[in-house]
Amino acid sequence: MKFSSSLKFNAVAEWWDEYIAYEALKKHVYQLEKQKAGLQESYHDLEANERSALIGRDSSGADTDAFFVPLLDRELKKISVFYETEEQRLSDDITALQQEIAQHEENGPYAGHHYVDESGEDDDEDDDFELQSPTATLNQDQTQSPSRRRRRHSRSASNAPPWAGNRQPLDQIFPKLSDDEHEDIEASVASLEPNGGPSGTGVGRGSSKSPLVRARAIARTLKDSLISTTSSNLPESVWTARNNYAQDTQLLFKRKITNLYVVATSLKSYIELNYSGFRKILKKYDKVTESNLQDRYLHDVVEQAVPFQQASKDKLNTKISLLIDLYAHCVTRGDSVEARRQLKLHQREHIAWERNTVWRQMIGQARRGEDGGMIAMGGTLIVEPEKGLLNVQTPAGRIKLTSQMLYFTIAVVVFGVLLNVEVVDGTQANRCFAILVFATILWATEAIPLFVTSTLVPLLLVVLRVIRDGDRPLSAPDATKFVFSKMFSPTIMLLIGGFTIASAISKTAIDRVLITRVLSIAGERPSTVILAFMGVACFASMWISNVAAPTLCFTLVQPILRTLPPKSSFAPCLIIGIALAANIGGQSSPISSPQNLIAIGQMEPPLDWGSWFAVSLPVSAISIVLIWLLLLAAYRPARSPTGDGDITIKPIRPARERFSAKQWWVTFVCLLTIALWCVAHSIQEYIGDMGVIAIIPIVAFFSTGVLKKDDFEQFLWSVVFIAMGGVALGQGVTNSGLLNIIGDGIRHSISGMDLYPVVLLLSAIVVVISTFISHTIAAVLLVPIAQEVGKSIPGGDYSNLLIFITGLICSTGMGMPVSGFPNQTAATQVDEMGQLYLSNVDFLKVGVPASLIATTVVATVGYLLMRVIGI
Repeated sequence: MKFSSSLKFNAVAEWWDEYIAYEALKKHVYQLEKQKAGLQESYHDLEANERSALIGRDSSGADTDAFFVPLLDRELKKISVFYETEEQRLSDDITALQQEIAQHEENGPYAGHHYVDESGEDDDEDDDFELQSPTATLNQDQTQSPSRRRRRHSRSASNAPPWAGNRQPLDQIFPKLSDDEHEDIEASVASLEPNGGPSGTGVGRGSSKSPLVRARAIARTLKDSLISTTSSNLPESVWTARNNYAQDTQLLFKRKITNLYVVATSLKSYIELNYSGFRKILKKYDKVTESNLQDRYLHDVVEQAVPFQQASKDKLNTKISLLIDLYAHCVTRGDSVEARRQLKLHQREHIAWERNTVWRQMIGQARRGEDGGMIAMGGTLIVEPEKGLLNVQTPAGRIKLTSQMLYFTIAVVVFGVLLNVEVVDGTQANRCFAILVFATILWATEAIPLFVTSTLVPLLLVVLRVIRDGDRPLSAPDATKFVFSKMFSPTIMLLIGGFTIASAISKTAIDRVLITRVLSIAGERPSTVILAFMGVACFASMWISNVAAPTLCFTLVQPILRTLPPKSSFAPCLIIGIALAANIGGQSSPISSPQNLIAIGQMEPPLDWGSWFAVSLPVSAISIVLIWLLLLAAYRPARSPTGDGDITIKPIRPARERFSAKQWWVTFVCLLTIALWCVAHSIQEYIGDMGVIAIIPIVAFFSTGVLKKDDFEQFLWSVVFIAMGGVALGQGVTNSGLLNIIGDGIRHSISGMDLYPVVLLLSAIVVVISTFISHTIAAVLLVPIAQEVGKSIPGGDYSNLLIFITGLICSTGMGMPVSGFPNQTAATQVDEMGQLYLSNVDFLKVGVPASLIATTVVATVGYLLMRVIGI
């Protein structure tokens, strides 16, 4: 999480204006970065009525320090003043609290009484107890009117213990107890009665109580007796007594101490957050301006300020310890461990319920999937109503029809029709065809989430009895076992192993270190920088998924984009280049995208990694270079918007940190796993399948603490379920006989066609479909068809070749903003003014030709390489 987000999430809402203005300081850093790049921005001085720059044109380190240090000093002074004020207030409150505690201990446990007026309400308007000394209580009792004293005596009598007044014998209340047990209860009750026996003034209602009520009263009394016995070794005080006044006093001071503890810990967190803010902003400043201000300013200025001095921290920790001791003394009867536990619990509840900021609301709504219609205006969260195709008010309620509801309705209607109309021969084949069309409509329109549709597939296969054993449909239990056994295949384990490697590389920042080092040698020429970023995006997509790879690259290009002239064509060229390269990277390794794993899972025998790389790496490299040339011709990124020469790009500086032991461990495990995957066929006798090798990184990373349980929970499990649903659907199509029927039709259609015309025809179909629907879903639908087509071609079984081509071309469908995750991510990138870098025109101008180029490379170079290696 970025520090600005962390600051918003952890800050005390009421103190928000008193924290370091991190965002404002960051904007000043970016302004210095622009000026250092030669993009001087002028600002209008209202008093002098002239425009001037923030700093001089030469922007040396001393100039930037002279501008930035006063801004830091201003923030430091604000924080110091606020801290000293709050710390003094906290000290005064704790001193007053100690005096109150001492006063109540002096007054004793019987210093207060409730008084009831004529209306039955407490005399105290605050509904609180009165604190009085015994002398004051006696004097007030003597001066009260007789009627007042009678009401007070009546109130005291109503609180009399259950043994007061006439009572029934215990053998009538507990008829099933023995005589000895009756005697034990009598002795216990007698020991608790005033004057050691049952004598006392009755209230006139004891004899009317039922046996059950009297039994409960006696049980409560025995419980109180046990509690008082456990603490009998403590002297009786206002903190140990059990009367109403003492208990109210204990609750009052429990609340006071808790509130002060929350303030003290919040003040401690305030100091820690602000120190982190200074450290983060100085690190960013040094990185952008190539200065060395961080160490100097932190040690010589920040750590010398009052809030950040060690003496101040020790003083605050002493106050927190004192509050814990006071809580133990007043509430937990001297148990400091329990006091600390309860106070921390109160602190967590305060953070969870009191700091309900807009930021937390946004996070919560985003997690619930409700952020689609949210906008922020003036710090207030406004949820726009979802627009639908139909939204009318009727007497029965509001009727709203969205496009997703319409698509789902159409899918259900088509499904119902196909189930009742024989489209293909055979009952099971016809039902499977209905399921196939139903799932295809839902996948293509995303009427419901993709993984939900995939999860629905095995349910329909079992309920509709699609799975067969020969010509006989399997029973529901047998069909369930068959479908589930096929769904969790070695391919799924390979996918999870790929997620593990990607998570470990990303968490240990290996990807960022390697990428920045590669980009640091790209230089300042725009064309070279674009090619370098495309190569990095492609390589990153091979190992950390083509969802995370473009996001990482877009983060790395922000320093470059901020220093570009306005309306420069370099920015959209670079962004769409990264997206297209990430799509190409999706075909480069078996674990770079789910469609590759689906293809490998359908191959017989499965293709080893070495054979995959022998084809995919040359194909990807050629595609990247050709698309790069297309981008240069379409955008001319080196040209300045003003036409006065070429722009200069700020070079990326490599990370200075050396590889840690954890990073070396992750690198070793990843390289070992990939090497074993490459030679999987050679060691198949020992490991069985590549899916077993995927267990190595899972065990290695989670057992050594590189990855945690939370990392496992954040895997793309929706993608796993999509793949599992695709496997189930493929088994249904094959087992029901539908695939044979489709194969007969395909054989009739391609009768007399040679292999290469079939390759070209299949390539065109795959790229069109994968452009408009998810690449993974395209593979789920098209890989079984490619397999059947390969078996239908005269002269041999070319199913593996056509499956391989299908898997590669599924990643090349990138002509639309919705074509794949990289395009979707690129389409949302905005500049500092909130303007989108790309439009639909950019994707039509570049994305469609790039798709055709990449598809052609696969169908030509890729096809030749496949034939060379014997596929």
